[in-house]
Order: sequence, then structure tokens, then C-alpha cells
Amino acid sequence: MSVFGKRIKKLRGSQSIEELAKKLNEKYETTISKSMISRYENGQSDPRMEIVRIFADYFQVSADYLAGLSEESKPRVTEKGGLYTIAAHHEGEEWTEDELEEIEKFMEFVKSKRKQKGEKNV
Repeated sequence: MSVFGKRIKKLRGSQSIEELAKKLNEKYETTISKSMISRYENGQSDPRMEIVRIFADYFQVSADYLAGLSEESKPRVTEKGGLYTIAAHHEGEEWTEDELEEIEKFMEFVKSKRKQKGEKNV
């Protein structure tokens, strides 16, 4: 079974595959079948990225978690409750949670400098 399949099965819990497919199709106006979900859970098929995003949104977890790229299940969230994304070219390096927090602090520092410059120009 793939990491994606294991995690979908775990997140689905006692909800039937049929019930999950129905809810996904209603909420996201898609055509995910019971057999597709079963193939994902049994590692017989890999989902397209759009399907990963749908499952991530439905279960309120990160796509990285579903894909097995992170053990952190919850997506990073901004202070205002929105999803938080940092895009950067990093030549295949892996970032730790501490390093990502440091990057976030630096971003806040840069924003505060931008505000200070804006106030000086007024």
C-alpha cells in the first residue's frame, strides 16, 4: 500500500468508500469513483495532483502529508487563518521545521522594514 493510500484510509476512518466518494463529488463537483479510492488505498493506482489537492482540502491536511513528503499532517496556517505557502528554489535541499520557522521570521523582518520605508516616504 502506498503512503497516500495508507493515509487516505486512516483519514477516512469508519466512513465507507462509497460515502467518501459521494461527499467528494458533491463538494468538489468531480467524478471520483469508489473503485478509484479503493485503488488508491490499495496502492494499485497513484492519483493526479488535482486529486491529491481535493483529498487534502477535504481532510484538512497538507498535500505533502498525503504524498508522504511530510509527517506534519496539518498545513501551515497564517495568523489570519489562510494557508501559508513559501515558494523558493532550493536545489533539492530538505528544510526542517526550525529552518522554515527561521525563514518565516526573516520574512516578517523584511515586511517590517518595508513598512518602515513606507512610513518614511510619507
